[in-house]
Amino acid sequence: MHEHLVETTYGPVCVAVCGDPDKPALVTYPDVALNYMFCFQGLLFCPEASSLLLHNFCIYHISPIGHELGAPLISVDAPLLSADDLADQIVEVLNFFGLGAVMCMGVTAGAYVLTLFAMKYRQRVLGLILVSPLCQAPSWSEWLCNKVMSNLLYYYGMCGVVKELLLKRYFSKEVRGNAQVPESDIVQECRRLLCERQSTNVWRFLEAMNGRVDLSEGLRKLQCRTLIFIGENSAYHSEAVHMTTKLDRRYGALVEVQGSGSLVTEEQPQAMVIPMEYFLMGYGLYRPTQSVSPRSPLSPTRISPELLSPENMGLKLKPIKTRLAL
Repeated sequence: MHEHLVETTYGPVCVAVCGDPDKPALVTYPDVALNYMFCFQGLLFCPEASSLLLHNFCIYHISPIGHELGAPLISVDAPLLSADDLADQIVEVLNFFGLGAVMCMGVTAGAYVLTLFAMKYRQRVLGLILVSPLCQAPSWSEWLCNKVMSNLLYYYGMCGVVKELLLKRYFSKEVRGNAQVPESDIVQECRRLLCERQSTNVWRFLEAMNGRVDLSEGLRKLQCRTLIFIGENSAYHSEAVHMTTKLDRRYGALVEVQGSGSLVTEEQPQAMVIPMEYFLMGYGLYRPTQSVSPRSPLSPTRISPELLSPENMGLKLKPIKTRLAL
């Protein structure tokens, strides 16, 4: 893993590069207040997912401005960036590394930025893997919740209320715990990470996302293959379903992961392996070993099989339901 600070028109952005740069590029983008070290480490620590992704790609983890570890406080004089600015910034990052068309993987806010990037720069995107994506303008309830967080971040920093709202955004009730059940290790680690965030930097990203526009009408023209994961207990479940209905059925597929919140990459990363494997087969990519770990998601309790079909992915394969029934 090598970290680069890339100077762009919109400010310096940290990019962590992992893998062989001669391989095709996979670009990742995290959710609000997170960076690659938390948003994607669960997925990359999953042996099956790691072998699949690192065998086929060099991964370029883009952190939103000021979200990397040890990030300095962004100057108050710096202009606020919009979601459009963040999408345009990705092009400058690709150009810095001399990359052409790339595969993209984003979570929630990061999924929105990468979808917008794919709509604006279609020739630069091979495919999209989106986890609990946003595609519409904020609802009144989300807008209000984000405004509350923004004001608290601006005036009080990363206080307890903001951390609880963010954890609720990321995780299901089961891992957040309650009076009888302690919160899981993954939530405790995330809580510790949030304490290290520069609150003003998080505020800037949140403001950009709260001002986002509806992408629904342009999704039908998105010709790259798109694989969407959504946690059964995610607050953005209806958003992901809506996005799937707007995509061309030949290129889009939805995977519902049972017992998970929005951050499927951390909470249920093993449930992503088989769908990603089928998805990447459409590009001639494969996992180096065909052996299946007992932890692989071969049970319909992990994935709703009716939400997956080779036709929806644009693949000519045996039905995925057959594989799940083994």
